[in-house]
Amino acid sequence: MSFAELGLSDELLRAIEDSGYTEPTPIQQKAIPSVLMGRDMLGCAQTGTGKTASFTLPMIDILAQSRAKARMPRAIILEPTRELAAQVADNFDRYGKHHKLAKALLIGGISLAPQEQQIERGADVLIATPGRFLDCYERGLLLLHDVKILVIDEADRMLDMGFIPDVERIVRALPKSRQTLLFSATILPEIRRLADKFLNDPKEISVSAPTTTAETIEQFLIGVEERDKDAALMQVIESEDIQSAIIFCNRKKQVDALAHLLKRKGYNAGPIHGDLPQSRRMETLESLRKGELLFLVASDVAARGLDIPDVSHVFNYGVPGNPEDYIHRIGRTGRAGRKGHAFMLVSPEEGESLGDIQRMIGQDIPWKALEGRKKIDIDLDAKPKRGRRSGASGKGGPRKDAPRKAAPKKEGARAPSPKAHGRRPERKETSGKKETSEQKEAPKQKEAPKQKDAGDKTPKADGPDWQIPAFLAEPPPAASTPPRRPRRKT
Repeated sequence: MSFAELGLSDELLRAIEDSGYTEPTPIQQKAIPSVLMGRDMLGCAQTGTGKTASFTLPMIDILAQSRAKARMPRAIILEPTRELAAQVADNFDRYGKHHKLAKALLIGGISLAPQEQQIERGADVLIATPGRFLDCYERGLLLLHDVKILVIDEADRMLDMGFIPDVERIVRALPKSRQTLLFSATILPEIRRLADKFLNDPKEISVSAPTTTAETIEQFLIGVEERDKDAALMQVIESEDIQSAIIFCNRKKQVDALAHLLKRKGYNAGPIHGDLPQSRRMETLESLRKGELLFLVASDVAARGLDIPDVSHVFNYGVPGNPEDYIHRIGRTGRAGRKGHAFMLVSPEEGESLGDIQRMIGQDIPWKALEGRKKIDIDLDAKPKRGRRSGASGKGGPRKDAPRKAAPKKEGARAPSPKAHGRRPERKETSGKKETSEQKEAPKQKEAPKQKDAGDKTPKADGPDWQIPAFLAEPPPAASTPPRRPRRKT
């Protein structure tokens, strides 16, 4: 089947041909005719199969029939991350270059003023993240009663990131007479519930099992101790013919540390994670697309939907905690029929997570031995040790349940406070307070008889010949309080 048989316009077919595509993918063959007919749809497709084009292509033909007014968009595309939103905006420009349609990209991390100007000029489609969209709506910048199409892309990722309440607020603000398209890489029970709530008699399309990896990707596992991961990764990199690669880490600190390590080794590498400014994240991705960057060290912010065709390798510095993230990570390579390679470093503490991945994808990933390194046995049912933490340097921190070592005592140092050892400090004998148990048990001494005429002398105590000073023997004078001044009558 060709794109011409799907019912697309001649202008759109020219743009598709200019982009280098000749045949539609299975999800595009099934989705595009349904979208052109105006039906609601629930689409499930493996990552890297052309989901974005399956809804952007028919949307361009539908929106080309009229024009938008100021602050009144006619279509909304919701994306979970800023990078995905920016990529969908690029696809909209690429496929709609022969149409006079306007778009507005609403994402956080950058100034709101240019986005507000795009809305004021009139945008046919808004491509936005849920948070920035609600910000603009609550400011009164958007009028939503003319929205005809709503697209919720990567719905399972929306669920993982906690955006579903925001999506529900947006849906309640839209007119009920609209076309809704919901796309997800996996159809979870929660996604099914949202589909029943948002969609009206939808057509469900599933082109492949959501728990399988692409056949064009060659996968390998490397068993290595946690402290040796840096050296093992460098050894694999030096042995492979890499055009461009993405290295995924489980933590942001690992991303920064590993990018710094690659730069010290002479490689052109750049980090990307959620704590970096949006402008820097976009510049880093653009450098990778242009071939200026050899390695992109990333968190899972780059694991979903990023279409960079020239990525030849994907490296997992650690086993992802969520098995589905493994499919999305390695899906950044082997795109559009190209061959890709995926390597994952596995330490003995990550055996249980690896077992979950292999059970989900229904296959055993082959192991690859590195020259000069002994084989590490990985137990797929072994649970991680409690309190163990590892960074990009491979050095684990101290266990939380490890006993603390006592610090050596210094000469002349003070004795430790009773509070430091959890004991209740003993009370000192003070006037006006209750006696301690030791004081009660001690025998009471007889009081010395009072002298009738003390004068300057005080009774002698048993022991050495000394006298208490007179100013200590006399009780202190009682403090006198000044009389209160009467209130002035007014």
